[in-house]
Amino acid sequence: MIVLVDYNLNRQAMLLSGSLVAGGWADLISLRLVTFKAVGLSADSTDCVVWQFAQANRMLLLTANRNAKGEDSLEQVMREENLSSSFPIITIADPDRVNEYDYREQCVERLIEIAIDLQDYLGSGRLFIP
Repeated sequence: MIVLVDYNLNRQAMLLSGSLVAGGWADLISLRLVTFKAVGLSADSTDCVVWQFAQANRMLLLTANRNAKGEDSLEQVMREENLSSSFPIITIADPDRVNEYDYREQCVERLIEIAIDLQDYLGSGRLFIP
């Protein structure tokens, strides 16, 4: 399972990846966090482009700030394009708290749960973690 990390969460992604490895989760489930840069997306990609890229490549999208403003907003794109087979968008409720060990571990556990039970979450739109 690949998780596309929104451009503004690179630091948090490093912390989450570290927790995946340190907690032994990487031995149990194949879950890889990738950056926009790694997949060739620019930081100024529109919400529509990001959504379509994630869906076309069957990736979860981990975000914090994609909003509901405008016709090209992530919320609007989900309303128009979300299907029962669409991968959910995972939103960290408080990205600043990823620095806190307990909060980060809760995020990792929820992310693992979603990845393991992905079939139960297809088409759900947005999921908040932890």
